Amino acid sequence: MHEEIISEKTGGDISVLCPACGGSNIRTDQVHGEIICVKCGFVIEEGLFDFGPEWRGFNEEQRSKRARTGGLVKYAKLNKGLTTEIDRYDRDIKGGSIRPERKAQLYRLRKWQRRSRMSSSMQRNLSIALPELDRVCSYLNIPNNLKEECAMWYRRAVKKGLVKGRSIECVVAAIIYLISRQHRLPKTLEELEGATGVKRKDIGRSYRFICRKLSVKMPVATAIDYVPRFASELGLSGATEAKAIEIVEVARRKGITSGKGPTGVAAAAIYLAGKLTNDRHTQKNIANKLTGVTEVTIRNRYDELARALDIDI
Repeated sequence: MHEEIISEKTGGDISVLCPACGGSNIRTDQVHGEIICVKCGFVIEEGLFDFGPEWRGFNEEQRSKRARTGGLVKYAKLNKGLTTEIDRYDRDIKGGSIRPERKAQLYRLRKWQRRSRMSSSMQRNLSIALPELDRVCSYLNIPNNLKEECAMWYRRAVKKGLVKGRSIECVVAAIIYLISRQHRLPKTLEELEGATGVKRKDIGRSYRFICRKLSVKMPVATAIDYVPRFASELGLSGATEAKAIEIVEVARRKGITSGKGPTGVAAAAIYLAGKLTNDRHTQKNIANKLTGVTEVTIRNRYDELARALDIDI
């Protein structure tokens, strides 16, 4: 920086002052490569280095075409999206055919590339687990950011040897159950059982084992976590959803939800809120559309909520 720049050090922070007027409103002009004072216009430094790209793009299409950095690293892909492909067209860069001896060399390169991808037991495990993870997440409508986190945690479990002796589908379901609860978007064991074909008892056992080995403390899934998803599946209005959350919150403060299944409480609160807002759904309709909730459970939880909240409908 210029020798005349005055720096003040206050409270561990360094603030640059203009040597001409003493002003502290300093800006960097990226176009001209200068550091200037906004107050008086004094150029404090010029000829700055530009560490950005040498090209310019005026819209998103131009920027994506001219960028040479490639895509993001994706844990849900086998090689994290950084693999190199050797195609089978046997053509050079200009589209012309290549010599026969060159074809044999490319054939050997393709063969060794396939072998290198499956060179370890971890790579072979991931080649089966990651497509299964992608399929289950797509079936359960899990967002991509949660899918990436599930893939990252699965890789961590494989490195620690937690998958040995367990089926890949069971561990994948357990990690999806773990991450969805962590982000307050819980999936029920019944849903995971239907998506993977693994018994809920085995999923729960693997889930507890992974939490213990990875030292993860999971928050308890509450009925409020299920209300938005249930309301979306039933096509309810925002007013009904807000009323159901309010009912669950009041019931929680009174201790009614203790020891009760969160899915049943959420379904009963939605049924009660629908009556209050004239957005009615029958108990049978709610039980048929929601996974892991029965008509008897909704009726019992509804009676408890109505008595505790002194609501007579």
